[in-house]
Amino acid sequence: MEFNIQRQGRRWSRAEVEQKYHKRCPEKIELIEGRMFWTDEERLNMLALLLENVGMDAAVRLGDPKLWQQALEERLKAQARKGTT
Repeated sequence: MEFNIQRQGRRWSRAEVEQKYHKRCPEKIELIEGRMFWTDEERLNMLALLLENVGMDAAVRLGDPKLWQQALEERLKAQARKGTT
């Protein structure tokens, strides 16, 4: 599934609610051995859905900006090695 994560958050259309929320969100939030949800895939899906709603600008206010920068630099290096943007 493609996610539409932008700098600013946005509301979903009715179609997106059906497509994303009802198909991608677990029925309930569970804590399993200190982690939310059962799998990394479920955790990443939930993170992506939340980022669509709140936007990247809100997310980068959380945590250390230097760590965000390091993560972004690593991603850009990996993309350059693959020849993608």
